[in-house]
Amino acid sequence: MQNKLFSKLTNKQNLKKLIIQFIKFGLVGGINTVLSYAITNIGYYILNLHAQVSNLIAFVITVLISFLLNNKFVFKKEDSNKKRGLFKSLLKVYVSYSITGLFLMAGLLFVEESLLGIPHYIATLMNLIITIPLNFILNKFWAFK
Repeated sequence: MQNKLFSKLTNKQNLKKLIIQFIKFGLVGGINTVLSYAITNIGYYILNLHAQVSNLIAFVITVLISFLLNNKFVFKKEDSNKKRGLFKSLLKVYVSYSITGLFLMAGLLFVEESLLGIPHYIATLMNLIITIPLNFILNKFWAFK
């Protein structure tokens, strides 16, 4: 199984497809980052919601948008005769973003800021190097499998 996956990933055609998917995944992520920022600030400053409520609303909305865009443009089903379980895939996408965006990021930030003294703005950028590829892997090989 491991050799099959490795040979699939190192195949030139598959590698090119993987890189294109990763770029598209990043573009969807960029769109969602802007939307999340807007939704969070609208909730907090205009609707006077608590900061965490605004963040939760932004998370729920942008993960749904991410799912829809990734399902349509990034991880399209190659065999159109096979149907993807949309609800199951959506649930997996929420789980994967929760793991990386909420739990992993919180743990990394705690270690980096509290124990290592790394400033928040640097720590969050450093964590993107870990969370973006991990999210891509979880989405590609698990949620949209």
